[in-house]
Amino acid sequence: MAPDTDSPRNDRLPAPERWSGRVSLTPRILAVNVFALALLAGGFFYLDSYRTRIVDDRLVQSARELKLLAIGLDTAPTDRQDRLIAAYARQTGDRVRRYGANGALIADSFAMDAPRYELRSPEDEALRRHVARFLDKMVDSVVSADRPPDFEEPAVDRASAWPELVAARRSGQPEAMNRYAPDRTFMISAAVAMKDGTSLLATENARDITRTVRAERFRLGLVLAAAVLASVLLSLFLARTIVQPLQRLARAAVRVRLGRAREVTVPRLPERRDEIGMLARALSDMSHALRQRIDATDAFAADVSHELKNPIASLRSALDSLERVDRPDLRAQLMAIAQDDVRRLDRLVTDIAEASRVDAELSRTRFEPIDLGLLIEKMVIAREARGVPRSVRLAFARPRKDVAVVLGEEGRLVRVLDNLIDNAVSFSPDGGLVRIIATVADDQVLVSVEDEGPGVPESEREHIFRRFHSVRPEGESFGKHSGLGLAIARSIVEGHQGRISIGDREDAQRGASFVVRLPMAVARDPGIVSE
Repeated sequence: MAPDTDSPRNDRLPAPERWSGRVSLTPRILAVNVFALALLAGGFFYLDSYRTRIVDDRLVQSARELKLLAIGLDTAPTDRQDRLIAAYARQTGDRVRRYGANGALIADSFAMDAPRYELRSPEDEALRRHVARFLDKMVDSVVSADRPPDFEEPAVDRASAWPELVAARRSGQPEAMNRYAPDRTFMISAAVAMKDGTSLLATENARDITRTVRAERFRLGLVLAAAVLASVLLSLFLARTIVQPLQRLARAAVRVRLGRAREVTVPRLPERRDEIGMLARALSDMSHALRQRIDATDAFAADVSHELKNPIASLRSALDSLERVDRPDLRAQLMAIAQDDVRRLDRLVTDIAEASRVDAELSRTRFEPIDLGLLIEKMVIAREARGVPRSVRLAFARPRKDVAVVLGEEGRLVRVLDNLIDNAVSFSPDGGLVRIIATVADDQVLVSVEDEGPGVPESEREHIFRRFHSVRPEGESFGKHSGLGLAIARSIVEGHQGRISIGDREDAQRGASFVVRLPMAVARDPGIVSE
């Protein structure tokens, strides 16, 4: 069932989890990369400070240069002062005006033989300049830049019409001011008061400042555009290499969840050597194990049904016959058959339940270090104390303490060893010898149980580990064993990451040898446990 995104439980989730649950990985990858680019876009704030520094430097420079002109005029003869103003205007490109003590205009470089600047009207300029001014306004709006006042020539050109000139005459120090020309270029003006009561005003249309700032903005824009393009391409590449494989795996996992595991082939992505490839192969192995588990469950259910039918059929036949038989001896015989079938059913149900829960319990069991040498020694002593049937002898050479140590669950390992010893005793001749050996080889603990019985033919050595497959010694009555003992033993051993096998005795004598191989616990960390 699809999750209810409007449920109260979803509303209680933290905001990042709600957001990550709704948004695909692709826009999230893109958002992260674009956020990094947004930090780069902060370079436009640097442009504002860069422009401010240039303007401030130009204001200081204009005031300093005009101060030098004022000093030169104070020392120059009266008939040469106008020529000095004109030379200064030609050198700097400024418009220089001189006002008398009463504030009236007495000299203007535009009226002399000096260069003139012209204020451009925006309506008369090309489209590219309109675009440039629009970008200027947009950047100023983004960075919240202070807008200087507009530059306008006064209707009556007097000293009192210029604020910077009024301030210079009042303070006696050079003053400078920045304004905007009609085309948003900078108008730099400087004013200075002279000793004779007159004053100077220099104005400059500093288009070079605007050109410099726009050139820097253009270069920054190119870098930002290239970074955005690279970021988008990298984001799409990441989306293709991460999101698309995850989507394929997710679709396969959904099909497995819907019960079509047999029909689903989870992509293994063998060309991927990264975490995505590891995940794909893990999911593929998991689905393969799931298919095997489903097959094993189906086979187990079929075997259980088959095995239960025999005692049930025998019990039904005995009970049906019991109603029609009057002879006491025959009725006693039928009752004995029925009781034997009931015991057989009880044994089957018990072993079936044990076999079905072995894997589940092992997956939840906390493994602890176990010294198999001490464990087997205790089992042998206890069994000899109870008495071994048919005078069969048990021999065990215990290894040194803390040598044959494995990680496992003691009760389950006891079940395996008890089963193997019972099996060896039942196949041994009267007075025979069962040898139990525990050794260590190649970081593994090997436990072998050898008997002196008839042995197991090679053709049967794999079959005896199958469920309900039972091969018993001659003379033993039928039905005393469910055929699940060795199957349970194999499940337990494999649950401990080990292997169990059967072969001939190493001394070439007659008999069978069961060998259990379990990984040895790491000696350098005896406290290690496994979940």
